[in-house]
Amino acid sequence: MPSKPAPIKKAAKKEPAKKEEEKAPEPAPAPEPAPVEAAPAEAAPAEAAPAPAEGEAAPAEEAPAAPPAEEPKPPTPPPPADATDEAAPAAEAPADEEPREPTPPPPPPKEPTSAPVELFIEDKNDTSVTIMWSQPEVVGLTGLDGYTVEICKDGTEDWKAVNEDLQKSCRYVIKNQTTGDRLKIRVVAVNAGGRSPPCALPEAILVKEIADRPKVRLPRFLRQRYVTQVGSKINLTIPFTGKPKPVVTWTKDGQPLDTKRVNIRNSDRDSILFIRTTERDDSGVYEMCVKVDDFEDKATLTLQIVELPGPPASVKIIDTWGFNVALEWTPPKDSGNTDIKGYTVQKADKKTGDWFNVLEHYNRLNATISDLIMGNTYKFRVFSENKCGLSEEAAITKGEAVILKTDIDYKPPKYQEHDFTEAPKFTTALSDRATTVGYSTKLLCSVRGEPKPKVQWMKNQMILGDDPKYRQICVQGICSLEIRKPGNYDGGVYSCKAKNKHGEAIVACKLEVKQAAIPEAGKEKK
Repeated sequence: MPSKPAPIKKAAKKEPAKKEEEKAPEPAPAPEPAPVEAAPAEAAPAEAAPAPAEGEAAPAEEAPAAPPAEEPKPPTPPPPADATDEAAPAAEAPADEEPREPTPPPPPPKEPTSAPVELFIEDKNDTSVTIMWSQPEVVGLTGLDGYTVEICKDGTEDWKAVNEDLQKSCRYVIKNQTTGDRLKIRVVAVNAGGRSPPCALPEAILVKEIADRPKVRLPRFLRQRYVTQVGSKINLTIPFTGKPKPVVTWTKDGQPLDTKRVNIRNSDRDSILFIRTTERDDSGVYEMCVKVDDFEDKATLTLQIVELPGPPASVKIIDTWGFNVALEWTPPKDSGNTDIKGYTVQKADKKTGDWFNVLEHYNRLNATISDLIMGNTYKFRVFSENKCGLSEEAAITKGEAVILKTDIDYKPPKYQEHDFTEAPKFTTALSDRATTVGYSTKLLCSVRGEPKPKVQWMKNQMILGDDPKYRQICVQGICSLEIRKPGNYDGGVYSCKAKNKHGEAIVACKLEVKQAAIPEAGKEKK
């Protein structure tokens, strides 16, 4: 195919025009397809730079300010098929080089939620019904858009939605209903996956206002476990309220009552549960239900019928040593339908056969019995105890415990005698005294020592001896010297000396004898 230099030169001459057009505002998008189609025709022979040729050809044809002196461009012949096929891949090549975005993961499957749960009537009156429910247990990845509340009259299946928009909360008031109609109500959860299975009320609801809702007034003492013994009588009165008169039903452990054992007497205000003679089988959970139309109230009370327990299953002697016996026993098979509070252990001497309590209210299953009499043979028995009292029978040990006699070799302990020997020591010394002529006086002191010390009294270091003027006494370590009617010359220094084989001690004092005063009147008469 011959080359076409003329169009190439023209494109080169028109480069200034191209620069001006780049500065000018962009042309309208409508004429762009024509130069794009022409570009491949001119770019096919120019293999060196196909892209610039394509870009230059477009503004050349679109430029309105081309010089009129130039010759008009001859019409371009249609390009051959080969050139068109080669130009198309050339134009698509830049697009293939651009990076592709990662393919997003497929969206999760849209599934509806599970059905709402716990649908019930909260309130109603003559024209409306208020319902409540809980959200579905399985919501799914698509979430929950809301709920649709649907109703239909009893006896038909013409379900109609009562809410135009999806209900977000789990409470809805169905308004503008006709008094006396019976409505069937259900709730459907909605999400992107569609509608869930419906949750419907078990029975149709009568649109009618309740004058007084039913209420059970369970007494306080019945709110806890009611415990009584086997053979006693039960007469429990449980009041209630409600208008019109509620329908009262009783169940025991979820089953209907046995009318042969339990009597129920109902009135407008209360219900009486009566059992003439209780048995263990009467124990259980009793439920009272009062119902007015679609509203009801329930109360439960627990009866526990107890009796004396059985004896321990077994008791045996584990060991015997000295004056002690170790016992062990197992709990009773029959606890009397209540907890075991403890055990009572008794012993009996084989000689007398009398039983005596050893342990009472004992909580363990083993014990050690001490202080048994040497040479005696003992048996033991154990009673079980619960809140009704001790078991009627006891478990008795099969074997006997023999407390053997043992020879006792008594050796009295040897004590080291204390040495009480001590040299004489005066614990109370003599005190200086003053007396009057003719008035007897005493000097006192105390002394201790072991063996008993010998005491001597002295005056001015002279032993008094047996002078009758002086009376010397020493009893229990108390030493006294009595001076009878002293004269002017009996004054001086008196001392007491105590002596034994371990030593001696001495104490002294000064005695002053004064002259009696003579009245002045007597002197003048003389």
